[in-house]
This record gives sequence, structure tokens and C-alpha cells, in this order.
Amino acid sequence: MTMSAGWYLRRLSRMGPREAAGRAGDAVRRRRWRSARPDCPQVTGARFTSVLPAEALAAVPPDAAKRLVAEADRLLEGRAVYFGVERTDLADPDWWYDPKTGRRAPGGYAFGVPYRDEDTVGDIKQIWELSRHQYLTKLAAAYALTGDERYAERTAGHLRSWWRANPPLCGVHWVSGIELGIRLLAWVWIRRLLEGWPGAAGLFEDNPVALAQIWHHQRWLAAFPSRGSSANNHVIAEAAGQSAAACAFGWFPSSARWRAEALRSLERQLRSNTFASGLNRESATEYHGLVLELGLAAVAEADAAGVPVPASIRRVLLRMTDALAAVLDSRLRPPRQGDADDGHGLVLDGAGTDRWASLLATGDAVFGGLAWWPTVTGTDVRTPLLAALLRPTAPAVPRPAVRPAHFADAGMTILRGPGEIWCRCDGGPHGFLSIAAHAHADALSVEVRHDGVDVLADPGTYCYHGQPGWRQYFRSTLGHNTLQLDGADQSASGGPFLWTRHARSRVLVADPSAEGAGRWCAEHDGYRHSVHRRRVELSTADRELRVVDEVRGPRRAARLAFHLGPAVTADLVENRAVLSWTREGEDCSAVLELPERLTWRAHRGETDPPLGWYSAGFGRKEPATTLVGSGFTDSAEGFVTVLRFRG
Repeated sequence: MTMSAGWYLRRLSRMGPREAAGRAGDAVRRRRWRSARPDCPQVTGARFTSVLPAEALAAVPPDAAKRLVAEADRLLEGRAVYFGVERTDLADPDWWYDPKTGRRAPGGYAFGVPYRDEDTVGDIKQIWELSRHQYLTKLAAAYALTGDERYAERTAGHLRSWWRANPPLCGVHWVSGIELGIRLLAWVWIRRLLEGWPGAAGLFEDNPVALAQIWHHQRWLAAFPSRGSSANNHVIAEAAGQSAAACAFGWFPSSARWRAEALRSLERQLRSNTFASGLNRESATEYHGLVLELGLAAVAEADAAGVPVPASIRRVLLRMTDALAAVLDSRLRPPRQGDADDGHGLVLDGAGTDRWASLLATGDAVFGGLAWWPTVTGTDVRTPLLAALLRPTAPAVPRPAVRPAHFADAGMTILRGPGEIWCRCDGGPHGFLSIAAHAHADALSVEVRHDGVDVLADPGTYCYHGQPGWRQYFRSTLGHNTLQLDGADQSASGGPFLWTRHARSRVLVADPSAEGAGRWCAEHDGYRHSVHRRRVELSTADRELRVVDEVRGPRRAARLAFHLGPAVTADLVENRAVLSWTREGEDCSAVLELPERLTWRAHRGETDPPLGWYSAGFGRKEPATTLVGSGFTDSAEGFVTVLRFRG
């Protein structure tokens, strides 16, 4: 996907003067760096001292270690799956190759690579993901746990290969700051986990090529931080990676300055990116997880190096952990809100490890869990290793005595009912900063689960670059469980990560713990000359969810969509749908009574235009049933939908 002149004008319109001036300075600096590439300062006597305590590896649960080693063995065979694409070429990878399209990114000066153009470069996410080197942290962790030098030797060989193929400022891996930040964090942990291997020092601190790479990564991050309207999760990754590297690899004349600046940025940006309630401001739950992982890893590195960390950083991470514990469903699944690209901050575990349970386990070890936190039964490798470095602390801030269900600043309300019924209601801001890059046009949408199974589902994200039709569908109003008027989105898109007009929502009623029925009501102004108001009530006695949609304004064409999860089948007759699914061998069902004044159709796996899809993860999609009712807003009665669970 290449960007048009119109896109650049729309993007510029969302910047303030300070950001525009900063970006102009960045452009000048990039031109200057093309012809002036300094050498890394000479380093002598460098030593790595941020090692794991002796007892840390012994604390790893055997089943978590077994999962990790099994994945490390698959990696030794050269096999892995990224975003739904299986790779068998990882014994000796081509770092610029995209297996999805078969294309190979061009070389040359990094800032001249058209990385958004899939026809030229390939799928940039496929190319970048391998070079985050998080699969190498798995191999290094497998070495640390087993002492098997095959894992260490493969890790070392791939690092040397990458460093040769990607000299400073050359090629696609030097374009994006988030990639450099996450890669630095991986290198820190690789060095730590290889501590017992005889070749570790020769790979890192005694290796001029490694030293140059580490120095140039940090110089790049210091020069080109994400700015203004782009200072979302990217700037957190940049600051976390820079801080971690400057703590663990503090061997350069600029290390102290880089460390101080990165920690100041991390403190400022964590506060900016997080609501007071603890939820992430991007209205995208997976980025809440990414930011929390990055923040914990950065603090762990500072603690290991004895570097003071601003107290507000720990306070934000504590609030984020409590908020995460509050919104999870009965199976420890978080909301599927906004964009999700399977991004992780620090990966030390094998397949099958529950990311969200791992974060709660780490939070419990560092901050102490609360009585209302959900029980974590799974195990992981990352928690005992991170906890061994993190200084246990209890920031002096009040914590919720009971499980929160309404987050007023984020506009998120969770209604819970018997039989593990879970319902998320969205009445919050459209997204974060002026471009709201990772937001979806999903105002007043609902997401409903029964014992962790998606019944009324948020369809997900699927893709970012290269497939604009699919990108538009998965972030559209029709692609969510809400009301669309006149075929338009509530908020106006100006590009794949750019919204030029944001629907404004406000919550009118939020009483999730009312006796007998949780209640919620909100409205938004995304449709000009009309206001959409939605009321939701979850009756605990009747196991019934009632949704009422009202539109104030002139008569307009309306489409009301309900997206079913991929495990749910629907038998639709006129305005009544019988829903069925199986959970762990048990048959479950519900009845969906749909508004009579709309004409209802079931859609599944349609492509022209897209409708009836579910994306479980980035790069993956599967057909799922979507029920769409069409008609007009010509009655004061509103549209009434009732979901009644059986049994």
C-alpha cells in the first residue's frame, strides 16, 4: 500500500505545530545521516553483569519448561508459524524475505525503503516479526534451562547472520523505532540467558560487530523518537528497549544519558498512554498487554542494574495490572477491542502458554494479587525469571477492594451474569491522540461470551498493510455489533492508521452490579444530525440480555449487525435465530430475538464486499455467521434485541 498525496495532507492536518517541526527536523537528520555514518566509539573492558540470580531457573515450573523446549526443538528444525504462515526455512533464514507474498525487500538506505508498499517490499509484518528476535529468546531460554549447547549455537549463528545482513541504516529493519526497541530488549535477554555458555562474551561484549549494532540501535532511538500523534505504543517500545539496553549494555560514553532520557520518556509516555483507571488509552486490548509487558521488562532491567526508577512508573504498571485482572472473562480472556497484531514485549515461553495468565502471575509476584483477582492455574517461564529481577513493591496507591466493572474514563463497562455470562459495553473515546491509529469505528458495540466462548463477537483485526479492503472491513462500523446509518462509519477514516473525524460517545448509565440486572446506557454523535443511543440490560434471574437501539434525528437507512463467534451456528427464521455451540463436550444454546421492523439475513464468508468473518489472530481469518437487519429509523420505539441463554 503506497500513500497518496491526499493521505499526506490528511496526516499533516492531524499534527500540531510542534510535531510538524519535529518531523521536519527528523527529515533533515535522515538526509544528513545518509552521508555521515559515524563509527561506534571504541569500547574496552566491557562486562555483562545483569545476570539471573542462581535460584531463578530452578523456579521455572517443569511443564512450562517442557513447552518451551518443545518449541525450541521445532525452531532447531527450522519450523515456525508467523501470522498464519508456516515457515520451514528458519535453519538459515533470509532476513528480508516475506514467505507470504514470496517477495524480498529491496536494500539501500533504510529511510528510502518504501516499507508500506507490499508490491515492492512484501508483507512488512512478516519480514519484521522474525527480526524482533523473540524466537531467539526462546532458544536462549531453552539453553539456560537445559544446558544443551545446540540452542546457544543456533542463537549465536542467527545473531551473527543478522548483523552481517543488516549493517547500520541499511535495509528495512532500520526503518521503524518499535522494531529497534523490541529487538534491543530481546538482545539483553539473549545475553542474560546465554550467561553459562562459554561463547557468550565473544558473541556480545567482546565482539566489535555486536557492540556497533547495539550502539547504532541506541543512537537511532535517541534521534528519532515517535512524535506527537504517533506517540502511542511505539514510543513505549522505543523507551523500554533503549532503557533496558542502556542499563544492561551500559558500555558507551552516551549510555548514562540514553538511560536517563529513556526512563524519563517511559515515565511520561506510560502516564500519557494510560487512563487513571489503568486501561490503555488506545482502546485496543492487545496493546494494553504489549505496553504492560514492555513496562515490566524495562523496570526489571533497571532493578537488576540498581538504577532508580521513577515511582510513577510502578504505579502505572500496578494500575494496568489491576485493570487487566478486572476485565478478564471466566477463561482469562480479555476484551477483543480495537486493533490486535499479536505483538509481545518479551517472549520466553513456548506455544500454549496463556499470555494473560502470565501477566497476572507476574503482577502477583511483583505487586501482590488482590482477593477478587481471578485464579491463575497455568504456568509460564517468564514470570519466575522476570520476578527474580524485579524488586517486589507495593506502591502507595489505593487499590480496588472489589472487582471494578465500570471504567468511566475509558468508557468500558463489564456486565456479568450467571453461567459465566460476560458482556462488554463500549461507550468510550474513539481512540488515542489525534489519529486514533488503532481504533475501530465501534461506538456502542457489545461483545458477549458464555463461559469464554464468543457468542456476539468482536471480529478482530486480521491485517494492517497491503489489503485495504479487508483492513477497512475489520475496523468498520458494520464489522462490529452496533448500528450503522446510511451505509457510513461512525468515524471517518483517512487511511489504514488514520481517523480524521472521531465519534464522541458518552455513558449515561452504568450500574453493572444493580440488584437483579446490570444496566448500561450510552450515546454517540458520529452520524451527523442524528444521535444513536443504546441501552443494555443483563437480567441475572432470566439469563437474558436486552439491547435497545434508538436514533434521534431524521429518517435514515439503518443496518444492525450481530457477529457470531466461529464456534456458534445460527438457525435464522425471520427475526428469530437459534444459536448453538459446544463447550468442552457440552452442548449450549441461546435464542436471539431480533427487531421485527428490520429484514434479517445471515451472511457467512462473503468477499465482495467482505462480511461474515472472524480473525482469531493477526494474518488469520475464518468464516463466521453475521446477522444483519436492514430497514429505516422511522419509529420512536427503537430496535429491541433480546439474547436469551438456555439451560
